[in-house]
Amino acid sequence: MQKNTKHTTSKELMLKKVRQALLQKREHPYPSFEETSLYPEDEESIDIRFAHQFTAIAGQFVYCEDELQLIENLVLLAEKEKLRKMYAWEPHIQELLARYDFPVYVTDQDFTDAEAGITACEALVARSGSILVSNGNAAGRRLGIYPHIHIVIAFTSQLVWDIKDGLALVTQRYGDRLPSMINLITGPSRTADIEKTLVMGAHGPKSLYLFLLEG
Repeated sequence: MQKNTKHTTSKELMLKKVRQALLQKREHPYPSFEETSLYPEDEESIDIRFAHQFTAIAGQFVYCEDELQLIENLVLLAEKEKLRKMYAWEPHIQELLARYDFPVYVTDQDFTDAEAGITACEALVARSGSILVSNGNAAGRRLGIYPHIHIVIAFTSQLVWDIKDGLALVTQRYGDRLPSMINLITGPSRTADIEKTLVMGAHGPKSLYLFLLEG
């Protein structure tokens, strides 16, 4: 009597391979995946790339060689926009401005009349021209949102290529005590919800300035 021979079908072979793969599952099956960039290598330097991207989305970029040039540019901006009530709540920003007697409000007195808020940031994301901010410092949430003009003072050491690199800086700074709010600012506030007409400053500042210092 001839025995029946069981033939292995292609479907069974595939299922066998799947079962073997599941049995040999690793925690990180693609160890080099996170190191693979989704973008081609940039020919521009990181600061130039950020400046191009930032200005392309209506940001106002100002490079400052040193603190004195920063103060000079702040004075020019205050005169141009006729700013009298500028607020700064972060101690290191207050100290920097105080060294040159630049006048700012350091409390929230008369904050409803605030014309400009001066803050620091967590990182500058070059590929999108975005500013990474959090409420992990004295500026909190209000200072970068309520006044019509938001001024950010940042340093070249805060420049990163991608968002993940910026988040790594935040993790490095705060460890397990991450801020409750981490946000990306990509240009001034805008909306085109009403009759598809672009309106600046609809839900926040209408002007965004970035003063970049070496350091």
